[in-house]
Amino acid sequence: MSPTTRMDRRTFVLAGGIAPLWISPALAQSSRPVVGLLASGSPDTFATVVTGFREGLVAAGLTEGRDVAIEYRWAQGQFDRLPSLAAELVQQPVGVIVTMGGNVAALAAKRTTSTIPIVFLTADDPVSSGLVDSLSRPGGNVTGVTWLAAELGAKNLELASELLPEAATVGVLINPNRPTAAAQLANAEAAAKAIGKTLLAFKAGNRDDIEKAFADMVPARVDVLFVTVDPVFIVNRVQIIQAAARLRLPTLYFQREFVDLGGLLSYGASAQDASRLVGGYAARIVKGAKPADLPVQRSTRVETIVNLRTARALGIAVPPTLLARADEVIE
Repeated sequence: MSPTTRMDRRTFVLAGGIAPLWISPALAQSSRPVVGLLASGSPDTFATVVTGFREGLVAAGLTEGRDVAIEYRWAQGQFDRLPSLAAELVQQPVGVIVTMGGNVAALAAKRTTSTIPIVFLTADDPVSSGLVDSLSRPGGNVTGVTWLAAELGAKNLELASELLPEAATVGVLINPNRPTAAAQLANAEAAAKAIGKTLLAFKAGNRDDIEKAFADMVPARVDVLFVTVDPVFIVNRVQIIQAAARLRLPTLYFQREFVDLGGLLSYGASAQDASRLVGGYAARIVKGAKPADLPVQRSTRVETIVNLRTARALGIAVPPTLLARADEVIE
């Protein structure tokens, strides 16, 4: 077997129609359009999504440095810096602001400008948070790409049961400050009940909370853990992976970036695929599309990634049926 085994999956996206042309003042003033990228994390934690974003630009005929300039602003996990970083981009000025890192980054940009187009990437509901009026007609200066989040918990718990059928207690790491936390937990509780498992929730809203949560899992005798979708967990993924390894705790994640760094298994949206869509939308706006007329796209491509090295280290025999369904197996 080669170092990695791949199975390509198709991506289905709700596509918008052709939008009327609209040139923003900032774009009109620059011979080379400037795109601002506002991220809640750091260049290393967002490497995959930035790669996908650039691929989306290139697919639309725009290459960074030649056709478009990109101004990067990184909050480095300090979410309270996002408003000031957004203000820096507005003052540049930039013609489009792309946000990565959930609604927290997108809302920071929206509260900073009502005129510069904004394209977001989020796993949250952009309607209930007030980012857009609706998915089909976002209105205002904001549009973007979203994917399933709360719904992914059920499938992850099913995979946990398939991987470790003898596991009785499932832990779930969740950020209580996330607007969708209640929905994430409710879905996880329903899924755990359906497969006959006991579910214990461990809450963490920052780096210190994460350490405490893992310490609490020891006396709780957690057999397997699922880490829910949240920017805090993405930014602190190395800490989470190391904590799970110290406890020899089998852990499932929502994004492949965890598994690339040594996590056991992930089932969730392809962040790189979703960010390609963001790049495509940013390119359309650079070329004159109006954000209010670009429907919010929903990336529905999901992928299963298994790290066999980690499984062996934990003494876990991954069922052949699960390996056969995996999009990638890391040997």
